[in-house]
Amino acid sequence: MARTESQVGGQIATRFRAGTLSRRELRALGKSLRKTVRRISHAAWVAPTSRPDPVAVLRSQDSIRVPELVPVRYGRMLVSPFSFYRGSAAVMAGDLAGTPDIGVNVQACGDAHIANFGIYASPERRLVFDVNDFDETTAAPWEYDLKRLVASLVLDARDAGWGDVVGREAAMTAVSRYRDVLERLAQSTTLEIQYALMDEERFFREKPDRKVAEQARLLLAKAHRRTNRQAMRKLVKTVDGSPRFRSDPPLLTRLPPATEERFHDLMESYRKTLQDNRSHVFDQFHFRDVARKVVGVGSVGLRAYVVLLEGRGHPDPLILQVKEATSSVLSPYVGRSGFDHHGRRVVVGQRLMQAISDPFLGWAPIGDRDFYVRQLRDHKGPTVRAADPAVHLAECSIIGGTLARAHARSVDPALLRGYVGTGDRLAEALVSFALAYADQAEADHHRLEAAVRRGLVPAETGI
Repeated sequence: MARTESQVGGQIATRFRAGTLSRRELRALGKSLRKTVRRISHAAWVAPTSRPDPVAVLRSQDSIRVPELVPVRYGRMLVSPFSFYRGSAAVMAGDLAGTPDIGVNVQACGDAHIANFGIYASPERRLVFDVNDFDETTAAPWEYDLKRLVASLVLDARDAGWGDVVGREAAMTAVSRYRDVLERLAQSTTLEIQYALMDEERFFREKPDRKVAEQARLLLAKAHRRTNRQAMRKLVKTVDGSPRFRSDPPLLTRLPPATEERFHDLMESYRKTLQDNRSHVFDQFHFRDVARKVVGVGSVGLRAYVVLLEGRGHPDPLILQVKEATSSVLSPYVGRSGFDHHGRRVVVGQRLMQAISDPFLGWAPIGDRDFYVRQLRDHKGPTVRAADPAVHLAECSIIGGTLARAHARSVDPALLRGYVGTGDRLAEALVSFALAYADQAEADHHRLEAAVRRGLVPAETGI
């Protein structure tokens, strides 16, 4: 699918164009691409002799991170091969660049592993399930997201002690659902594609089995409880009559007054990126406090903050997460995103891929660093492993369909559907890739362990 660059708001933004082809013609075009790139070719993964040292790739990212948090990042990556995988998107980006693709770019997540999908609340207070991490989003081959996803499913199954029998089935389930949802979307209207989502009502309308439904209700109940008020009770205390973030270094660290002052300017810049009705609501809150907060695995060391705002009620909190945005790990291989602000790249990518986005999603700079802003906890479901393989497989099915919907919002699904086909040929190929690349991630994890033992990489565990 052709891409063009158009001038938008003084910045160059990558845009996807549908062109003049009909759905039937797009499907035929997708099918014809099988002659150029056979679907079985996606099965192979053999590390080339010129493959960069994965530990060196990771160390190359240290220079842009907060020095005292670098050991925490590596400590979290040491926990398991899956934890390593979560933090090593840059390593896989280089590996994916050498794998086959048909030349069709979508708005890609860039880090589509299983833990980067989840529950959050729509502005209408419905709980929806979608992709929910976009730090690496950019225009890139659709195969990259699928390959990143299926390898994570195998690693996650191994990490849970379920082994490759479940891992294989999980990957097959996700790709099969991706195919089936593409088929349905390829017969939908343009607006139906944009509005398609997985919410509570739709999930239970599909009549999951009893065990899956029971686990879903528990997870949804937890998500309903994860609000700004709950976050305030957990993270905030009253000091001299005013709310202040607790101090729990290095996970939650108060900032010196000089640094805190810069966030007033950031909030004003951020406000200008909100829709008018959202900025009206935002204006009813007042700045109270800011702290640095360590989050995730791969993001550890990048600057991430929480900002406490308070409205007229009591308690009446709005807690925002301000997260540093740097160049996507895919950029060296797929080209620049076209945005001169990485925070905007993240926000635009998120809005393209999600049916419904956080109403307080925006971006702003602090000095020469780019940041994006979102609510810290707005009914966001906790990241937890499924209770058993049956529930895990149901989750993998939902994730596969979710990724298909996300891709279909930037490129007509008929094109992808033509290439993917109706059978399991692509799914079987990607399962083979997932198993082989999971082995690679385990080997890379061992290399990190060895580097830590030899004192070449700093690591602080248990944080």
